[in-house]
Amino acid sequence: MIETLTYTQYSLALFILVLAYTFRGVTGFGSGLISIPLLALFLPLTFIVPFIGLLDMSASILHITHTRQHIAWKVILRAIPFAVLGVTFALFIIKSINTLILVKALGIFIILFAIYSLISPALKKNDSFIWPVFAGFFGSLIGTLFGTGGPFYVFYFQLQKLDKSVFRATCAAVFLVDGLIRAVGFTLSGFYTSTVLLNILYSLPIMFFAMYIGNHLHTNITQRAFQKAIGVFLIFSGFALLFK
Repeated sequence: MIETLTYTQYSLALFILVLAYTFRGVTGFGSGLISIPLLALFLPLTFIVPFIGLLDMSASILHITHTRQHIAWKVILRAIPFAVLGVTFALFIIKSINTLILVKALGIFIILFAIYSLISPALKKNDSFIWPVFAGFFGSLIGTLFGTGGPFYVFYFQLQKLDKSVFRATCAAVFLVDGLIRAVGFTLSGFYTSTVLLNILYSLPIMFFAMYIGNHLHTNITQRAFQKAIGVFLIFSGFALLFK
C-alpha cells in the first residue's frame, strides 16, 4: 500500500511528521497522539505503529542526551515488568483482530483521551502501587496496538508530582525503554519489513529537524490553552477515524 501513495499523500505524511515532532520538541511527548490517527486515515496501522515506534525511540535518545541527569529511574522501573506483559498481550490481539476494528478502536481511544485532556482534572500526589501497574500494562498495550500509549505514563508521572524538567526527562526515558520492548516484539512478529525500515531511514532527518524547531520554539500561548487546542484537534481526528 505504501508504494501506491500519491504525491499529495506523501506530502501530507511529511507535514504530519513535522507537526508531530515539532510538538514533541515543545512538550517532550505527544508525537504518536498527533501522527498516528492522521496517518491512519490513509496508511495501515500495521505499518504506522512500528514506523512511528522507531522514530519515537530515536526522538527519545535525542532528548535523553541532554536531560539524562533529571531522569527519575526509580519511577520508571516500577512500571517496566508490567510493560512486558502489555506488549505480549497486544501482539496476540494484533494477530487475532481485523485491522478495521483496530482503526475504529483507535478513534474511540483518541476521542476519550481528548475529552480527558479538555477536562484536565486536578491530580493529587499518589504513590499507590496500582499506578505503575496500570501505566506499564496499559501504556504498552495501547502503545503496541496504536502507538499512543504515552498518556498512561504521563498520567502516572503526574501523580508523582515530578518537577517539570524531571517530568520531561522521565517521559523521554520511559518512551525509550517501552519502545525497546515493543521493538523486540514487533521484530519477532515480523512487522519490521524492508519497506518500514527504509521509510524510517528517510524520515529520520525530518524528525530531527522538527525536534530542533520544537526545542527552540517559544510561544506566548499558555500550557492550558495549548492543551485545549490539541484536545479539540484530537476529537476531530478520532471522529475522522470512526467514519473512515
